[in-house]
Amino acid sequence: MGKVVAVANQKGGVGKTTTAVNLAASVAAQGKHVLIIDLDPQGNTTSGFGVTKRSVETSVYQLLMGEAQAKDAIAHTKYRVDIIPTNIQLSGAGFELINMDRREARLREALTPIINDYDFIFIDCPPSLDLLTLNGLCACDTVLVPIQCEFLALEGLSELMNTIRNVKKLYNPYIGIEGVLLTMYDGRLNLTLQVVQEVKKYFGNKVYKTTIPRNVRISEAPSYGMPINFYDGASRGAEAYAYLAAEFIKNNKKE
Repeated sequence: MGKVVAVANQKGGVGKTTTAVNLAASVAAQGKHVLIIDLDPQGNTTSGFGVTKRSVETSVYQLLMGEAQAKDAIAHTKYRVDIIPTNIQLSGAGFELINMDRREARLREALTPIINDYDFIFIDCPPSLDLLTLNGLCACDTVLVPIQCEFLALEGLSELMNTIRNVKKLYNPYIGIEGVLLTMYDGRLNLTLQVVQEVKKYFGNKVYKTTIPRNVRISEAPSYGMPINFYDGASRGAEAYAYLAAEFIKNNKKE
């Protein structure tokens, strides 16, 4: 059975979508069968894989509303990653879900028929703690948390951990922390080192050894609709995500 990993942090600007896109592409480049789900109404994961949002007819919205099956929403990209994309319709889904039965489990139920088709399924959650994120957390086995190396990025982290604990208690008893990823890392800055120390104090061995540096090529890649390993495979950013993918796969080897 494939493993479902939600990439989540309710704080924006921490490299969440960047990590979802580039980790998925780098894991696929190492021979794994990968699906990514764009659960963020901004749709940056969709465009990050070169899919035009306006052209998307069957999206994650239709899955949540029960209007389509997952297999009908999957788009194949030229980057070895399959995607269930999003479009503008998803922006209103949070309100529409409120009055639905089993509103928190809609995504999990939609994904059940295809879980065995993939080694890993990544879910890019919105930068908020709403019903869309709740669906992502209820559908996943583990949560990968990107954290920017700034003190403000630590704010709200306890809120995310409380949400995960509540989801575990109420909806998804199997949820756990996949890992914590330090992004926009600059080892020359004392502030970065202090944040690293705080994060390791809180999460211990769940913090990835790999860190993601500030890198202009990572920032440029989405505007070309390409993951970093295709946009500039020789860049520091591509190298970092390749190392992260190797660490991620190693952590997930069957005992």
